[in-house]
Amino acid sequence: MNLTGTDARTTVATTGMDASVSIGAQTHDEEFTAFMGQAMGALTRTAWHLTGDQHRAADLVQQTLVLTYTAWPRARVAPAAFARRVMANQRITTWRSRRREVLSSPDGFPQGAHGDQSAAVAERDRVVRALARLSARQRRVVVLRHLEGFSEKEVAEMLGVSVGTVKSTTSRGLQILREALREEA
Repeated sequence: MNLTGTDARTTVATTGMDASVSIGAQTHDEEFTAFMGQAMGALTRTAWHLTGDQHRAADLVQQTLVLTYTAWPRARVAPAAFARRVMANQRITTWRSRRREVLSSPDGFPQGAHGDQSAAVAERDRVVRALARLSARQRRVVVLRHLEGFSEKEVAEMLGVSVGTVKSTTSRGLQILREALREEA
């Protein structure tokens, strides 16, 4: 049975069963599952850079996926961009509720190639300690701009700020990072 619009909502409300709405060749769930499979690695890396903690990153990815799924009819047009925006906004919401951040670098996360990674782990720890000196806003901008490679305009749209704010925040954040890394060297 293939229901659409009001019929599907009525069926779900009255029977409690999920009436899958066909969208082209795939259902809503199949499209989202395919997106999730493709985007999970990138979302996890971004979340870890934003939070600096494996468990908070996993929570942030989970929250992002739930919110993206619930808004799938709108999100399916550009799901990766939608999910990144949701993640940035959710990170702000989480930060405001906690108001305290501690960056840590657990061994093996984010995961890389097998073998001796002591140099890579040491460098990542050095960068994480430097990122810890940034404010939450500076860290979000620097991570999205330089670690994830988005343009100033894209970062401004994701965070809901002006391009000028992105530029000035990036400049100040990078200066703090340079000083922190120079001190450690």
